Amino acid sequence: MGPIEVSIKEKMVREALLAILLDPAKVDRDTSSKISKQAKDGGADLVFIGGSVGAGYGLNDTIKGVKEGSDLPVILFPGNVDGVSPLADALLFMSLLNSSNPYWIIQAQALAAPVVRRMGIEAIPTAYLIVEPGEKSAAGWVGWVNPIPRSKPEIALAYSMAAELLGIRWVYLEAGSGAEKPVPTRTVLLVSENTSLGLIVGGGIKSPELVRERVNAGADIIVIGTHIEEGGDIASKVEEMKRETIRTEPKHL
Repeated sequence: MGPIEVSIKEKMVREALLAILLDPAKVDRDTSSKISKQAKDGGADLVFIGGSVGAGYGLNDTIKGVKEGSDLPVILFPGNVDGVSPLADALLFMSLLNSSNPYWIIQAQALAAPVVRRMGIEAIPTAYLIVEPGEKSAAGWVGWVNPIPRSKPEIALAYSMAAELLGIRWVYLEAGSGAEKPVPTRTVLLVSENTSLGLIVGGGIKSPELVRERVNAGADIIVIGTHIEEGGDIASKVEEMKRETIRTEPKHL
């Protein structure tokens, strides 16, 4: 494990971490800087950067903007091989396990691996699973996703168990950008209770109550994106959500 992952593991014993997600296709350098500063003021822990369509073009400028605005760790959330940059602190080295296209399961990763190694970026091995209604999102459409039914959390658990047995350390449960419904708490709970994987949850989390429910179910990192893109008082939005990430009991790793 690299230093970013170690620091996350240490912190998540007492609280879940709150990450904001920025899409380089939607924000410029100046906007990224302003959002980063406001997110830090509100108590955010991490900045994820990535997107499914056209994210590679503005990637470096977005990273530079974030770093100008705050000292929050920047973790890449790559949507393809063009989502890699040496300017980031780490990246989620992801496999979209419930894709119907082998490109998104292992071929993109094979193409990116030599570049990641040469750049010396800290890679965090992550299984990526898209839950209904995430198939309607850009990630779901681009990734040829066979979505996990909301009523079948045992399928998410089976994939997560397979990831753990393969040596992967994290799982990202995704409902899709701006999803009407976030990942069900039952799914989060089942994966948390039956694996030792770090658990990232994103998509459709738009209120402090939704954060609290998923933290109580065992989430380790909560990701908010669309809620931030909608603008307004970003620091206050982040602060309201961060307040709900404190665990009632320490998590045993």
